[in-house]
Amino acid sequence: MGKTRKLTSHSPEETMEIGERIGSQLLPNSIIALHGSLGSGKTCLAKGIARGLDIEEDIISPSFTLISEYEGRLPLFHMDLYRIEGTEEFEMLGAEEMFYADGVSLIEWAEKIEELLPKDHVRIEISIRSDGSRDISLSGSEIGFEL
Repeated sequence: MGKTRKLTSHSPEETMEIGERIGSQLLPNSIIALHGSLGSGKTCLAKGIARGLDIEEDIISPSFTLISEYEGRLPLFHMDLYRIEGTEEFEMLGAEEMFYADGVSLIEWAEKIEELLPKDHVRIEISIRSDGSRDISLSGSEIGFEL
């Protein structure tokens, strides 16, 4: 899948700062697949990415609406797929079209649609360490980010 970068975050604020640095460097049609357990910091990272895209609205996890759209330097399509069953339900939503809508697609619980993701997406895996800090691993062809 290309290059890999590993980072450690020791606080929610640091996770948001990492996200902001990522968001400030994203290009149109970027696809970010977020992976991690409940409470690992996916939405916290998403808030930082939104800040890096100059989005002023507060980003919340769109669990009940599945997809939220925000305007900034680039449109952000924030998807939370926790409640969907799989690819068929995702395709019925028509959400795949957003991958090519000149914005940024940010997908929480992306493992549910892994086979639909374009090969050039960025995968971000967040895991919780025993001390409560987070390991953040970025992989993909587009991770030339200055972090």
